[in-house]
Amino acid sequence: MGAPWSGAAFLSPGVIAMGLAYARVGLVNPRKPELAGIEVNALAVSGGVHLCIPQHVALQLQLEEHDKREVTIADGSRRLVPYVGPVKVSFGNRTCFTGAMVFGDEALLGAIPMEDMDLVIMPKTREIAVNPANPNFAVSIAKGGGGL
Repeated sequence: MGAPWSGAAFLSPGVIAMGLAYARVGLVNPRKPELAGIEVNALAVSGGVHLCIPQHVALQLQLEEHDKREVTIADGSRRLVPYVGPVKVSFGNRTCFTGAMVFGDEALLGAIPMEDMDLVIMPKTREIAVNPANPNFAVSIAKGGGGL
């Protein structure tokens, strides 16, 4: 079975499909600006941590493998996967730079890139959106609760 956006049914930014929240994100290899970027519908996984991309996306962007990472997938099994990057991720008026784990047949947008771009999952509509409290630029926390 292919990705949920296969065929003509591309989703709009932050739309939901089958009760799941997807975000239309742009992916670029910042080390190879001559390459065209790719837009994907990424499943927003609030319980996940990293950006995960299928192998064909990593190949299209010619992303360099830096390491191997052990990842626990949804069924609880573990596998060793390539860790590539850097990847420039864009959504709306936000961008971030991150690494990506390469596996699966759809992109997954985890907590690191979502936090970095100050994106939120709107609980009522299950849409991904720029944080409405910070519409013009991302806001981040650089200290813990105890101060510096």
